[in-house]
Amino acid sequence: MTPHNEADKGAYADTVLLPGDPQRAEWMAQTFLEAPRCINRRRYALGFTGLFRGKPISIQATGIGVSSFLIYAHELLDYYGARTLIRTGTCGSLTAKAKLRSLVISQSAQAESAQSGQVFGLYKAVAGPDPALLSCALAKAAELGIDHCAGLTVCSDIFYHPEGRGRFADAQAAGALAVDMETSALYRIAEHFGARALSICTVVDNIETGELTDYSERQDLFTDMSRLALAVAVEGG
Repeated sequence: MTPHNEADKGAYADTVLLPGDPQRAEWMAQTFLEAPRCINRRRYALGFTGLFRGKPISIQATGIGVSSFLIYAHELLDYYGARTLIRTGTCGSLTAKAKLRSLVISQSAQAESAQSGQVFGLYKAVAGPDPALLSCALAKAAELGIDHCAGLTVCSDIFYHPEGRGRFADAQAAGALAVDMETSALYRIAEHFGARALSICTVVDNIETGELTDYSERQDLFTDMSRLALAVAVEGG
């Protein structure tokens, strides 16, 4: 176990899906995994391991933002030996291409994260996913008929920023599709440990229009994201 995780070594599968919300982690495990067992309850950052199409898969909640995310990702990679991390998160749309309730697959992530920048030197830099996972995700999304787009995303430390949506003007000019609070850290820490990573997010609000989904409907919105992430986990090499 670690200071933040009560699971024993060997409790996590090689491939771990990473939702931020512990309720989503529990829903994903109970909905999609065969014989899921809860392996971590510490700080209510719920973690589960079960089977999907006969392959061991784990799901671990990470909380919100780079600071919380990096704790769980680091421990999964360094202590528990995970080799593939797939983020199953939420994001805010920066363009009409990323429609509310659709998926955004991050082909590259620009960091606006001073916190992860201090560790990885990635502030304002661009990081990317594992090519095989990305290729598999794009192919499976098309095959499954899942509404999605793929491209540049932005990772921010601050949800309620005093500059409001204006702070994303440069990112939008560069063609960024969406903003979240974890993806660049995911890609950089995976690179640091020689692991594989991919970020798939569901659009739950639109930064430009102010449209947003209600939290009460969000678990139902995550079916496509979960199906895609699990397919990639099994078929992504």
